[in-house]
Amino acid sequence: MPKTLLIVESPTKAKTISKFLGRDYLVRYSMGHVRDLPKSELGIDIENNFSPKYITIRGKGEMLRGLRDEVKKVDRVLLGSDPDREGEAIAWHLKEYLQNVDDVCRIEFNEITKNTIQKAVKNPRPIDMDRVNAQQGRRVLDRLVGYKLSPLLWKKVKKGLSAGRVQSVAVRLICDREEEIKSFVPEEYWSLTAFLAAGESTLEAKLAKIWGKKADIVSQKEMDEVLAHLKGAEYKVVDISKKEKLRNPVPPFTTSSLQQEAYRKLGFTAKKTMQLAQQLYEGVELGDKGVSGIISYMRTDSTRISEEAQNGVREYIKNKYGAKYVPAKPKQYVSKGKIQNAHEAIRPSSVVRTPAEIRSFLKPPQYKLYKLIWERFVASQMSPAVLDFTTIDINANNCIFRANGSVIKFAGFMQVYIEGRDEDDTESDIDSLPSLTLEQVLKLKELLPKQHFTQPSPRFTEATLVKTLEELGIGRPSTYVPIIDTIITRGYVTREEKHFYPTELGIVVVDLLKENFPNIIDVKFTANMEAKLDKVEEGKVGWQQLLADFYEPFAKTLAVAEEKMEKVQITPEYSGENCEKCGKPMVYKMGRYGKFLACSGFPECHNTKPILNHTGIKCLACGGNIIQRKSKGGRIFYGCDNYPTCRYVAWDRPVEQKCSVCGTQLTEKMTRDGETLLICPNKECAINKEKAEAPKKRGRSKKA
Repeated sequence: MPKTLLIVESPTKAKTISKFLGRDYLVRYSMGHVRDLPKSELGIDIENNFSPKYITIRGKGEMLRGLRDEVKKVDRVLLGSDPDREGEAIAWHLKEYLQNVDDVCRIEFNEITKNTIQKAVKNPRPIDMDRVNAQQGRRVLDRLVGYKLSPLLWKKVKKGLSAGRVQSVAVRLICDREEEIKSFVPEEYWSLTAFLAAGESTLEAKLAKIWGKKADIVSQKEMDEVLAHLKGAEYKVVDISKKEKLRNPVPPFTTSSLQQEAYRKLGFTAKKTMQLAQQLYEGVELGDKGVSGIISYMRTDSTRISEEAQNGVREYIKNKYGAKYVPAKPKQYVSKGKIQNAHEAIRPSSVVRTPAEIRSFLKPPQYKLYKLIWERFVASQMSPAVLDFTTIDINANNCIFRANGSVIKFAGFMQVYIEGRDEDDTESDIDSLPSLTLEQVLKLKELLPKQHFTQPSPRFTEATLVKTLEELGIGRPSTYVPIIDTIITRGYVTREEKHFYPTELGIVVVDLLKENFPNIIDVKFTANMEAKLDKVEEGKVGWQQLLADFYEPFAKTLAVAEEKMEKVQITPEYSGENCEKCGKPMVYKMGRYGKFLACSGFPECHNTKPILNHTGIKCLACGGNIIQRKSKGGRIFYGCDNYPTCRYVAWDRPVEQKCSVCGTQLTEKMTRDGETLLICPNKECAINKEKAEAPKKRGRSKKA
């Protein structure tokens, strides 16, 4: 008969952990939270110090009764929910429901491996009520805002709307960015690139100075004057400066940086990234080696690495790459802001378990994410890269053209991993510069003037939105995914070609909240509230006092808004089509996956259909029309309107031109530099296979 009952959140977690413990342990699961506030009412006694009314979550009664019966059959109960506020609250709710559970019942672990689990069950502790109260404070605060504001929006805008404390700020960020883009006035400027023969190589150099002053050309007229001045000029090397620089590795992943990098490099949404990371954390079957969790806990804002893990990776680096790749002292990274110190960064649970070794046991998306985590962790503990930076100045009639370049002198961490970049990062990859000498005269091959216009900040992608929320102190590691999910589901924003756009509904709601509830929608106020919840976790602020300080002014503002806020009418957007079922006009509606057509006769008529965006491009496979569609994940793709007879599909916009090798219709893709390339979407095409097999260049430098 088992002596200990260990309760965790999920069946997978229970299955993995049970294999690490002997017959004295019975491992069961609770499927996350077992109690919550009721959906049908506020569930908070405001007059009684904001006392929450918790009820058993529907559908969990039978499972909980089974757990209560098993509690009676064992000597002790251990609660092994996740090591964060949410997990601490889950453990507390379970203890309160099950009763007869010793105070010293909570175990905590950051990875699900045999040694870690066996160590954890030997070191239980009491439930940390400060953590629980921080979670309670957040839950009650969000309920007060949501359940008090939403009915007001129903009255003043339309039924079914809801307002969230943190989500509303995220929508505001997207709306503010859209307003910034619309009001942006582009300014003209020009660049001038000289292509110069240097032996058998061609050197690209950009105009940097004119008569000792920074080149600032803002019109065609000014550019023509510069070109006239340079006519017949001699191009002579007047300065060559070389500098050795160290490039340090980036820290191992936190939740935020993992979501950003998985989006940049793998194209994964934050939700998909966390689903995959959960699977890797809870455990995967590794053949005859059994089941094991292969990464540490994935909801963390810490970059700390345990001494044991650090020693292990340093030994691995030494054996794999050599002693010079191991820094003299172990690398420690300072986390920004308040972190939960018990956490570590996201890392592989065993560094010697390389991605290649376990690839056959993982699904392709799991493998890609594990490889990303493994490489980032290993690189974070390696020596800096050493790069030689060279700047060459070329004089032509008192105009200085400048070329910058770099070569990798010692790869260091770059041997394993280089961080991805956001689309607004203008740094570009280039090769090293040709070898030149002072006073060397170069032959001009071409002068290329180019007109540019300043650009506004780009619309948010998932990666840049998560990055901004983290930088502003909005939300915490466990909240980024629900924030994004909620604002899309509620129709406040839409995602098109990876970017977020506010809907009319989103703009209306944000404007109303700005006018009537400035604090709720204020970035600094929301970040300050997060900081106060951190103080609750530290035991420095009472959660009920925090709520009292917030609610009194909020209630007064709410009363004024109910009286003064005018009703807003959102005019239906008619499509020009009539419903084929009832004849009434079809209107555009916003759903989870973007716009769709719906009958204006709803609820009497439920007719809906997708919007088919014709591109005016012919399908070269069958002669049909290429149309723009949207995947379930909100990503735009292109296909033939003769589907399923014709199965041509592409993620990039097709052109009416065939691949010279395989005959597939080509697509166009824009590079970071604004250049449009024609590519073949057929992965099996010999051209794509040649590219995949070609050795990749390491390192980055920048052309001036």
